[in-house]
Amino acid sequence: MDLTGKVALVTGGAAGIGAATAKRLGKLGAKVAVVDLDRDGAEKVAAELQGLAISGDVTDPDTMPSVVEQIERELGRLDVVHLNAGVGGGQAGIDDALDVQRYRKLMGVNVDHVVYGTCAAVPALRRQGGGRIVITASLAGIAAMPNDPLYTLSKHAVVGYARAAGAALGRENITVNALCPGFVDTLLLGQAKEEFDAVNFPLLTPEDIADALQAVLTDGQPGEAWIIQPGGQAGAYKFRGVPGAAGQVPPDVVLGRA
Repeated sequence: MDLTGKVALVTGGAAGIGAATAKRLGKLGAKVAVVDLDRDGAEKVAAELQGLAISGDVTDPDTMPSVVEQIERELGRLDVVHLNAGVGGGQAGIDDALDVQRYRKLMGVNVDHVVYGTCAAVPALRRQGGGRIVITASLAGIAAMPNDPLYTLSKHAVVGYARAAGAALGRENITVNALCPGFVDTLLLGQAKEEFDAVNFPLLTPEDIADALQAVLTDGQPGEAWIIQPGGQAGAYKFRGVPGAAGQVPPDVVLGRA
């Protein structure tokens, strides 16, 4: 895969998955803009890639439009967008002990930033005749995680958004996909890392996600959600169709997904 002459944007690019995918995109020839609230971290990764570091809060609705405007002004175009920034739930969200401020931060980073980033990027991609948007979701976007219902909520929302946006934008040569990895060895695991290590539970590495990103950029079809698990090959998850009323046109046809 050759991205020479292309420009890529990675949110949450200062560490973990974002740093790995930014470096992979750079290795493939793209000029990369690294976006993160951690200014020092973003500058460190961007310097390694001879890219562009941008510091900003992705939960602010003004940040992503400003980021895209700066990228087009300084790098000339935008072709690949990896909306990767994310945080953990940190609370159950199923009783009256809900920390609303923490809940809003979760939804702001995991969901709102994806919408803001997509809306900001699409006009720039249209100016290039098309492009790719890849969203970091999670296996929790397809399977429920009873120990973290709020995180499950946020990632289910992202997967649904990617599927619908992919169907809508695919007609314009803009492909939207979601990456749905299992547990990845990053700081997001927190104390759970020790528990996984104690039972030799296999974890993905950030480089595994970079491999999947490269694969989905090559082979991903509009609206697909790709599963990534240790030791397996990343690939599109096959969702079951929705049953329709007897004798009626299937809902997938009515909704434009077939």
